Amino acid sequence: MNTTTVAVDLAKSVFQLAVADTQWRVIEQHRLTRAQFERWFINRNVSLVIMEACGSAHHWARSLNALGIEVKLLPAAYIRAYVKRNKTDAADACALLEAARCADIRPVKIKSIEQQALQGLHRTRSLWMGTRTSRINALRGFCREFGISVATESRNGIEQISRVLADPNTSVPQLIRGTMKLLIEEIRLLEARVAQLEKELTQLAKQSAACTTLLSIPGIGLLTATAMVAATSGSVAHFNDARHFASWFGLTPKEYSSGSTRYLGHISKRGDRYLRMLLTHGARSVLRAASVSFSAGRHLDELRSWALKVQGRTNHNKAACALANKLARICYATLRDGEDYGVEHKLNKKLERTSYAMPA
Repeated sequence: MNTTTVAVDLAKSVFQLAVADTQWRVIEQHRLTRAQFERWFINRNVSLVIMEACGSAHHWARSLNALGIEVKLLPAAYIRAYVKRNKTDAADACALLEAARCADIRPVKIKSIEQQALQGLHRTRSLWMGTRTSRINALRGFCREFGISVATESRNGIEQISRVLADPNTSVPQLIRGTMKLLIEEIRLLEARVAQLEKELTQLAKQSAACTTLLSIPGIGLLTATAMVAATSGSVAHFNDARHFASWFGLTPKEYSSGSTRYLGHISKRGDRYLRMLLTHGARSVLRAASVSFSAGRHLDELRSWALKVQGRTNHNKAACALANKLARICYATLRDGEDYGVEHKLNKKLERTSYAMPA
């Protein structure tokens, strides 16, 4: 076989293949089971495989790379425009061939097993934290129905609810006390699991030079550093520049322009929502600390002074997004140069490279 390019529409058990020649014309189409798909490439002369960057795509990309086949993962959001007429598995596979010919669509970097395992740790922590929050909210609601006001802070609230349930004269009915105690035990168990997982992340961060570099940046903590390394493998060589890196997080303004009229709106919120959330929360903490230091008359570096100026001429939320954008660019610069953040002359250099003007 002289075929060179194969587009694969991935699924759990049925895989649709479109085989194209050197002129990008579809000459074969196959519908394979999982076992057939694993064997199909062994005796084929395939130079390029195109797939959507979806579930299991990175696994299959690594498997095909081991056979010496180049794999290109395309963002799933950009493939739909190339589907002709009705949406079928065969049409999706052909759309992948058309999308691969577009030079403007950048392929997704294939993740290693370690990257996906690290991302799995972060997803697990998020699930546990979400479950913990839902249990706390349920306990608050139960107490409110029986005329008990609970403190807003979660830790103080749990302690207060525990004391209420331990009081035999409380207004909480005996019928529901046992269930509420079980919810508190579940919250304690989730907190212990999250603490253990964070200890594992701390050990991983100590062994990673990229994490150590990122941790030197203001507003970048353990979760942000390890999540960014999981998403990028600690290398930013596949990004053009700091602006491209920041836009990858969805932290750049969405543009509505036509003719001589240009309008920059809210941030695009594209890309990894989890990483964007971590960067934004980190920016809020830096802004808060800068405001406290400024009120106390302490010296502020250029980054914090700039953030306070942006907050003064806009508002807190815009300043937080602008600072998150700035932090993303500084992360790019530190990972590119392999240097820690904090030295004064290096700080000025990085700020010049990653200058950002917040729209009015």
